[in-house]
Amino acid sequence: MPADVIVKAKSIITVDKDMSRAEAVAIDSSTGLITAIGTLAEVQASAPSAKVTDLADSVLLPGFVDSHNHPVMSGIVCMEPSFWIAPYVGFPHYDDVKKLFVKANKEQPAGAPLLFNGLDRSLQGVGELSNTDLDEFFPDRPVVVADNSGHEVYFNTAAITALGWVDNKPPADPAGSRFGRNEDGTSNGRAYEVGAMLIVSGKFMAEAVPHPLLSAAKWLEMMARNGVTMTSEHTYQTSMQKALIGLTMVPAAPIRVSLYHMSTDADCGDDFVSPVPEAMLKKNGVKLWADGSPWVGTIASTIAYLDNPTVVNAGITPGTHGEEMMNYSRAQIDAVIEAQGGKGLQFAFHCNGDIALDIVLDAFEYGLNKFNLVGTDHRWRVEHVGAARADQFARAASLGVCVSMSPFQYIYWGDILDGTLFDSEVGSQWQRVGDAVKSGASVSFHNDGSVSPPIPLLNIKTVVTRLTPSGKLHGPEQKISLDEALRCQTINGAHHLKRDHEAGSIEVGKFADFVVLESDPYEVDPASIDQIKIQGTWLAGKPVDGDAYLAQITAIDPSEHKDLHEVVASKPHNC
Repeated sequence: MPADVIVKAKSIITVDKDMSRAEAVAIDSSTGLITAIGTLAEVQASAPSAKVTDLADSVLLPGFVDSHNHPVMSGIVCMEPSFWIAPYVGFPHYDDVKKLFVKANKEQPAGAPLLFNGLDRSLQGVGELSNTDLDEFFPDRPVVVADNSGHEVYFNTAAITALGWVDNKPPADPAGSRFGRNEDGTSNGRAYEVGAMLIVSGKFMAEAVPHPLLSAAKWLEMMARNGVTMTSEHTYQTSMQKALIGLTMVPAAPIRVSLYHMSTDADCGDDFVSPVPEAMLKKNGVKLWADGSPWVGTIASTIAYLDNPTVVNAGITPGTHGEEMMNYSRAQIDAVIEAQGGKGLQFAFHCNGDIALDIVLDAFEYGLNKFNLVGTDHRWRVEHVGAARADQFARAASLGVCVSMSPFQYIYWGDILDGTLFDSEVGSQWQRVGDAVKSGASVSFHNDGSVSPPIPLLNIKTVVTRLTPSGKLHGPEQKISLDEALRCQTINGAHHLKRDHEAGSIEVGKFADFVVLESDPYEVDPASIDQIKIQGTWLAGKPVDGDAYLAQITAIDPSEHKDLHEVVASKPHNC
């Protein structure tokens, strides 16, 4: 069919190879594909009968791409009826969290369990919580509070009682995890790592979050409101297949999703079969965690944590935490690559420390040579790379490895990274986006829900200014241009998700996935880019209707996804 819709704007920033601009774009609404771009007269000549939608003074960009996210888990632990208590969503200090505790206990149904997620000890100025700390606010209902690191949860005495532990003593520690205990063996209201956390959270999550699919949909709808049209599920397991299909097959689904299968699943290399078109849902690759999180001291790195109250309160041992923080030996990494590397899948490797990145790049080079992939378009990936060095980006570029970076690490922790967690020489340079772009590597940005809210314009503002929300400047030499920042948040992200032939720029033959901005980012103060209002998001040539999407998901019987809580509670996650 010929184009039947024309969208006109004050300016269309295409993010094609020339960063060219246009006035109008023609769309075939039956396919959602772009058929022409140019002036209004040129586009109308190509589609004379098409209806014109005039966006007046608005500016059109390709839809933003968040190349690494966790929408299912993020929705369940962050969106209502759960409580998100991270410092950057309205709770900068622990006193703010305590006020919410009082309010929630007063307003929520008596006796109903409550879940809170995102306690950040380093930013909110609090140590580990205990059952007695929480009893002060919640004497009569089970409550679980998840640490923002993803490595521990805190719970009150009512939760301990509900768990049915004899004499309030936890069971034997599961492999690779543990329960906190008082001197007499009773629980102190703490559980560490996935196995122990699952026993606690899994008990209460289903009751606290009665419609888990709707919670996941709320996260995707929030991403769409922030202009995102494409993302990933970076902790996919086969047990999540039904949920991901449900989230993407309803008519109003707002975002395209790519899946990265956890390497710990025996079927991580298997094909993904789904009734949903691949344009909306597809499997890309295999996900692994090389090391841990900067915020709890588990990165494999040559840099040393400083010795001060902020570091100690976060439970971090001052000093250098090296290769012992790796989650895999080199031999184990090689074994995964040998088993899955010849199947055409991407590897996506969580790396924060420089030691971790060196080891992963060594393993990638081994695997690329083994499978004759050197010089090919393999798009194997490294994720986060907060402490990466300039030479490591150059090496990644030489290997054709994609670099998916985390501006949020600098945004929310930049002020304490520089001189509090680490010496300024290292901390000011965290997230070396400038070095990464200069290296010639393919660089994208992500927000890694549930660790941070998905706000692409804030990412863009930050990397072009190196300003944190406090207004402080750290590492100005790591700034990049606005052109580069937009590419990282659009076409480069699509490239990393193996979708740049479908979207990521506004070009003929691609899907009409747009974000509509109130102002031109090139015409505002760079420090206020994040204040530009997003007026709408389009997917495949149609405005996204978030209310319709949530209504369609609400209509799905939640009992069809009753096991989703346990799947989410069992996931490892850290930033």
